[in-house]
Amino acid sequence: MALFGNLTDRLADTFKNLRGKGKLSPADVDGTVREIRRALLDADVALEVVKEFTGRVRERALGDEVSKALNPAQQVVQIVNDELITILGGEARRIEFAKNPPTVIMLAGLQGAGKTTLAGKLAKWLKAEGHTPMLVAADLQRPNAVTQLQVVGEQAGVTVFAPEPGNGKGDPVRVAKDAIKEATRKQFDVVIVDTAGRLGVDAELMKQAANLRKAVDPDEVLFVIDAMIGQDAVTTARAFQEGVDFTGVVLSKLDGDARGGAALSVASVTGRPIMFASTGEGLDDFEPFHPDRMASRILDLGDILTLIETAQKNFDEEESRKVAEKFATDTFTLEDFLGQMQQLKNMGSIKNMLGMLPGAKGMREQLDNFDESEITRTEAIIQSMTLQERRVPKVLNGSRRVRIAKGSGTTVTEVNALVNRFEQAAKMMKTVARGGTPQIPGMGPIPGQKFGGAKALPKKKGSKSGNPAKRAAENAALAAGESLKPAAAAGSGFGLGAKPGGPSEEELASLQKFLGR
Repeated sequence: MALFGNLTDRLADTFKNLRGKGKLSPADVDGTVREIRRALLDADVALEVVKEFTGRVRERALGDEVSKALNPAQQVVQIVNDELITILGGEARRIEFAKNPPTVIMLAGLQGAGKTTLAGKLAKWLKAEGHTPMLVAADLQRPNAVTQLQVVGEQAGVTVFAPEPGNGKGDPVRVAKDAIKEATRKQFDVVIVDTAGRLGVDAELMKQAANLRKAVDPDEVLFVIDAMIGQDAVTTARAFQEGVDFTGVVLSKLDGDARGGAALSVASVTGRPIMFASTGEGLDDFEPFHPDRMASRILDLGDILTLIETAQKNFDEEESRKVAEKFATDTFTLEDFLGQMQQLKNMGSIKNMLGMLPGAKGMREQLDNFDESEITRTEAIIQSMTLQERRVPKVLNGSRRVRIAKGSGTTVTEVNALVNRFEQAAKMMKTVARGGTPQIPGMGPIPGQKFGGAKALPKKKGSKSGNPAKRAAENAALAAGESLKPAAAAGSGFGLGAKPGGPSEEELASLQKFLGR
């Protein structure tokens, strides 16, 4: 996640200085806390939050849990992780649904925070969770806000209640009340009310939002805040809390490149939990907020749980089993490859997913340069092929590749590169499916691997006798075209002549004595 990139780098460099120290002195702790304070202030975290955070870290770092620890540096990282979780809200909180539907959720926030788009994201997420949400266009001030919500609702596949055209006309309180009646009549179990915002906090905004809240008595009031606004987040959040009050926070634009102080300040300052996070522009770039997982991402410890949940939600288990069988039986085709690519796209931004891996900081440059559109180009190439070409890539001659390149808007070089990558990937996966270790290009054979290694050199023929005279005689016989096998068969392990019936009892006893030494 780019938002915390700089903070992650600063904290990682700070902890690096603690490695290798068997014991931390008070001076070491003070230096570490000072660097953490600077990193948080540079990230635009509110000063009061920074003071409270670093005070707790210093107190715990000087206590027995670090001084008696086997690895003090790791213990300090654990303390920072714990305290980050605390200022991010502690435990994750979910929507509290009404006992008698519909559950009414009101969205509040400044104009430009992304409320309308977020309404669509929330509705789509609730629909996937088995609910029947309805969006309500109660933002009747901003130009084309009603139209935008209708478009977003259509994309999310949910109903939009919009009796007024907006653009400064209509009563939002009446619209919201009518929407609840409509939802009750048509059995929608969740109503999401998109309200008007302003470019700044003002009395009129607060009065309108407060009147709307009083009229509809929502079960949840979610304050939507742009995660990139920095120190202003604290002022804005406090103003909304006093004027309207809210039950939870939603962070939008977490995929931005700002310093991210809002995310680390708003929950601690307001005492209200962060419930959801918007991580991109697509309607699927939306997830419940887990303070512990976010803390792990900030400290570059990864977020494997979210990655696994995303994969489980988007990958078909039965389809994955069939693909594994195809790898093992060498029947995996470009058609199967296309299906896997499309499932991968359903998981959202690949860059974001890679960023959830532990140690992602070390490959930040590669992540920044990762081109998501490459997947779209790959899809276009495969979709420009006939069914036969997808299933039997060997038929792809020169003229076919030219046709595919024209049909997909790419070049023949890109088509050739895709086919080559597919063949290499299929070969590697086949090796893995059969229990072997694939040879990775540029690495050379891996010791002990069963597949893909270098071919063994032919053994050099010649006598192996330890007796120089005998060795010379046997090599001379080989040069003359005679075989050594009869001579070898005629002897024994001790150079004794073979006897009919095998070795004698004395010889066996001698062999046993030799092996037992």
